[in-house]
Amino acid sequence: MRLIFAGTPAFAAEALAAIIAAGHEVALVLTQPDRPAGRGMALQPSAVKQVAMAHGIEVFQPQSLKDADAQTKVAEVGAAVMVVAAYGLILPQAVLDMPRFGCLNIHASLLPRWRGAAPIQRALIAGDAETGVCIMQMEAGLDTGPVLLREAFPIAADDTTSSLHDRLATLGARLIVEALAALPLPAETQPAEGVTYAHKIEKAEALIDWRRSADELDRHIRAFNPFPGAQARFAGQTVKLWQASPLEVNGEFGRILVVDRKQVVVACGEGALAITEMQKAGGKRLPVQQFLAGHPLQVGDRFDIEPA
Repeated sequence: MRLIFAGTPAFAAEALAAIIAAGHEVALVLTQPDRPAGRGMALQPSAVKQVAMAHGIEVFQPQSLKDADAQTKVAEVGAAVMVVAAYGLILPQAVLDMPRFGCLNIHASLLPRWRGAAPIQRALIAGDAETGVCIMQMEAGLDTGPVLLREAFPIAADDTTSSLHDRLATLGARLIVEALAALPLPAETQPAEGVTYAHKIEKAEALIDWRRSADELDRHIRAFNPFPGAQARFAGQTVKLWQASPLEVNGEFGRILVVDRKQVVVACGEGALAITEMQKAGGKRLPVQQFLAGHPLQVGDRFDIEPA
C-alpha cells in the first residue's frame, strides 16, 4: 500500500521499520526538524529520519502542516493512508482528509483513558493495572477518533516508563501492520465515559514529596525513569532516585531509617521506600553501595521537605 508515515522518536521509528519490512510503499516520511543534542549541541536527525534515510525514503520536515506549500507536498504523494505515531505536529483537517483511508494514529494507551501527550507516564503514576495500544482513525479532536484495533497487557510491579515504552512500541508496530493489511476496518466509537487526559510531563513534577505513601512514590520513581528522573533534595542538593521498592515500615516522613550496602530506607507518609539506585547532580546512576562511598548518609538524617 502506498502511504505516508509521520513520526519522530524511537517509538515511531519501530513502527516505520515494521511497515517497511511488511512490504508497503512508504512514499514520504514526515518528521520533526533536526534538533541540537549531545554535548556539542550539533543538529541530530530524529529516530524516524534515520530509519527513512537508511531505506532511501524521501523525508519532509516542515515546521507546520498548516501552510499551503506543505499541504500541497503531502497531497501530491497520492497516499492511500497516512500513519501517525508521536509526530509532534498538529494535522489540520485538510491533511486528515487527503488519504483515501484517512490518517491512522498509533496511540500508547487504552482509549479513551489517557488521551494526550504522556499516556505511559500517567498510567504508571495512576497505578493502572494494564495498558496497551490503540490504532485510531484520526479526527480533529485530541485522540478522540474511533478505534480500529486495540490490545492490552498487564503492567508489572517493576515496570518503568522505559520498559513500558519498549513493549508498547513493539506492540504498536505489530498492530499497525495488521491494520494496514486489513483496511478498511470497522471502527469502534470511543465511549463518553472513562475519558482521562495525559498531560505533558513537566520537570517540576519529578520532585519527591515524602508526605505521600511509599506505594505512590514507588510508582512516581518508575514513571519518571528514564526522564526526567525522580528527584529528592538532601542538604540542599538534588539527588535522583532510580530504583526503589515500598516497605511496610513507618516513621517520620523523609527520615532515613536504615542504611546498609544494599539500600537506604526512607520513611514516607505511609510505609517506607527501600532505595537501591541513586545519582547526585552531575554524577552517574549508581547502586547504593557505590553512591554511599562518596555521599555518606546516616540513619536519622532527613531529606529536605518542601513546603506543603
